[in-house]
Amino acid sequence: MPKTLEGKVALVTGGSRGLGVVLAETLADQGADVAISYVASAAKAEAVVEKLKAKGVRAVAIQADQADTAMAKPMVERVIAEFGKLDILVANAAIAVQGKTVDDPTLDDAAYDRQWQVNVLGAVAVTRAAAQKISDGGRIVFIGSGLGTRSLLPGVADYAGTKAAIAGYARGVQRDLGRRNITVNVVQPGIMATDMGAEAAEHLPETVLDMHPIRRIATLEEVAAAVSYLVGPTAGYTAGTVIDVSGGVLV
Repeated sequence: MPKTLEGKVALVTGGSRGLGVVLAETLADQGADVAISYVASAAKAEAVVEKLKAKGVRAVAIQADQADTAMAKPMVERVIAEFGKLDILVANAAIAVQGKTVDDPTLDDAAYDRQWQVNVLGAVAVTRAAAQKISDGGRIVFIGSGLGTRSLLPGVADYAGTKAAIAGYARGVQRDLGRRNITVNVVQPGIMATDMGAEAAEHLPETVLDMHPIRRIATLEEVAAAVSYLVGPTAGYTAGTVIDVSGGVLV
């Protein structure tokens, strides 16, 4: 892979598992030094760091629970201390709490409220902290969801709401930072081949798969490829957009 990001420094939140690992590896393959954040498993995060270093780049794992907005600024400051700058933010960390309709008396309010805290307020806090430090001409990419545009099933209202909020927030951030030639975009995956996504896909009703012109779930590499484009040197005029990697389900 061409080293189009050589000399750049990237922060991938939620980079110790699932899509976050593939995003971090993809950026490292392109030559970027990469910081990842993680919540609890230091061993898992350090294993990712070792894989990144084996690619010939610098890497570090930073413990930060995105639900705690006070941890955002110290995390960004740690990136600056380690690498001297920040050029790319991939706001990937999120949780998915789904399956209960809003009128279900067994709905776990605390779990659903934490989802809003992590997916929206936590992402906002990281963005605010990074915006003060990110290089002019930098890149910010939010990982959204196709559910932020179209709710395909009952039981996803809160999750869909968090992702719709992120898409709206990203447009406003683009207006704020465009004067510095910083691009801000959203990648909205459909169902992905993460552990959670693959398991869900096994139980999808045929009618849901029938909604997809490309009748399968996404690979993590396909989603990472969209992010790779947006943070690369040829995407300097792609700004304030939403790219759907969802098999055409939203058409």
